[in-house]
Amino acid sequence: MTLRQDRAKRAFDLTIAALLFVLTLPIQAATALAIRIRLGSPVLFRQTRPGLHGEPFEIVKFRTMLDVDSKLDRIDDASRMTPLGRWLRATSIDELPTLWNIIRGDMSLVGPRPLLMPYLGRHSPEQARRHEIRPGLTGLAQVSGRNGLSWENKFRLDVRYVDHHAFVSDLKIIRDTVRSVARRDGISETGEATMSEFLGNSAGKTTS
Repeated sequence: MTLRQDRAKRAFDLTIAALLFVLTLPIQAATALAIRIRLGSPVLFRQTRPGLHGEPFEIVKFRTMLDVDSKLDRIDDASRMTPLGRWLRATSIDELPTLWNIIRGDMSLVGPRPLLMPYLGRHSPEQARRHEIRPGLTGLAQVSGRNGLSWENKFRLDVRYVDHHAFVSDLKIIRDTVRSVARRDGISETGEATMSEFLGNSAGKTTS
């Protein structure tokens, strides 16, 4: 990506993200209240994720799970997920606060999804190329199957996006994202509350 293309993509991201953030404030306020009543505090979920070139940043989302509590046998995603949280994920409303990450410049509207910091050391050199651009709120992998895809296929699509992304393709991905959310496609991996852990190529598990 040239400097000119990067600036144009950033200007588009900032304009759209700021507009969406303001327009969705009533939805965000109602969601925050529902989470506070049903799940308690905190309302927001914060976690360090790898951004551009793998540099860490703090992602912000709406909280969708109960706290870990071994006494109540709440130790995995399935036991911690609530009906409210499942609905927030299905509608992608839990992602609305992440617009702030885009406004800040941590993320882009479209790009490879930011995963977990421990995954950085588990990528192959080719898979690690997904960090050559800013991570996205949505991406090619998300409109191609979301969590229904294997890790191997997700990373392949991420790298394809890095090599071939353009303004027109970003618009198509945003359009397809709206359709995917409306159909609630690929919300979780089969047999998982969300997605199984990526264990890396050395563990012989690049697929889910």
